[in-house]
Amino acid sequence: MTGAMGNSGSARNFEAFVGACGPRLLRMAWLLTGDAHQAEDLLQTALAKVWPKWPRIADEHPEAYVRKTLLTTHASWWQRRWRGEVPHSELPDRPSAGGDPFAAVDLEQSLAAAVRSLPRRQRAVLVLRYLEDLSVEETAQIMGCRPGTVKSQSVKALRTLRTALGDRHPDVGGPGSGSVSPPCTASGGQLRA
Repeated sequence: MTGAMGNSGSARNFEAFVGACGPRLLRMAWLLTGDAHQAEDLLQTALAKVWPKWPRIADEHPEAYVRKTLLTTHASWWQRRWRGEVPHSELPDRPSAGGDPFAAVDLEQSLAAAVRSLPRRQRAVLVLRYLEDLSVEETAQIMGCRPGTVKSQSVKALRTLRTALGDRHPDVGGPGSGSVSPPCTASGGQLRA
């Protein structure tokens, strides 16, 4: 690994960075792509793009730089990606006892489809703000826009998701449901627009 940079210290720092931040970055990539294999490819590509610049960015904010690289790489992949059917390797074979055994799966798939249907910029805002738990300012910096844009894109995306899910899942909240409680992030915080 030292051949490309000529400095084994930088290589070790890069390896340590990937070891420490890799799982968070992979989660972000998965949330952007919706597919584990594509997420791994996206992260690998982003890290390969960052590697030659590592000595310059290592002392600043390398995770923010890699996040930005993930977003721009995903955007370029999105423009040329095939959007046909995607085969799945496993199907549920037996219903579980009690209730609708597929309700949770249906909600998860409905949410994933609704998120995938969002415009690329709104999807990126949701991933950075609510799943990566970044502030409005941090999200704006990574996306290269103003904080007001992040707020407006966030409101539009959440409204679209509530409307899309409210039609099929009234308990999630939608127009006229009366009980719109925002979902929680992985860290337990409330979604905020």
